[in-house]
Amino acid sequence: MTMPAYAEELGGTRLPSASEKAAANQLRQILASRATGDAKLRVLDDTQKAAEITLSPALSSLLMELLRHIGRGDAVTLVPVHEMLTTQQAADILNVSRPFLVSLLEKNEIQHVTVGRHRRIRAEDLFAYKRTRDEKRGNALGNLAELDAEHL
Repeated sequence: MTMPAYAEELGGTRLPSASEKAAANQLRQILASRATGDAKLRVLDDTQKAAEITLSPALSSLLMELLRHIGRGDAVTLVPVHEMLTTQQAADILNVSRPFLVSLLEKNEIQHVTVGRHRRIRAEDLFAYKRTRDEKRGNALGNLAELDAEHL
């Protein structure tokens, strides 16, 4: 079965359509069935001329993760790690308010630079903070679960 892929912007504010979700799930299943070693992807252009692309396991894994989100109907935005983000973009990624993010910057919990009057955060620094925050949260939840188990 062939699913069309559309060249409209996907992500940010637009959610994937039903056909896009189906196409993402179909491609994810194809890639998952060839999870060991390099996967070869053959793409046909309008003239039915084939181009073959070899996907390394790391690239396949990344693509499958992206397709998983799209297949669930999530809006997805890719952010290069060296990208400089505004405070609003960074707050959106952390799912916090902009004033809360600014308070983190003022406490130097996240590295940032000031450009004129504006603060900018490198995506790499933001993701490092997010990993650390998520790890602390996971440890705290684990500790709570252990304490709860002791009282049962």
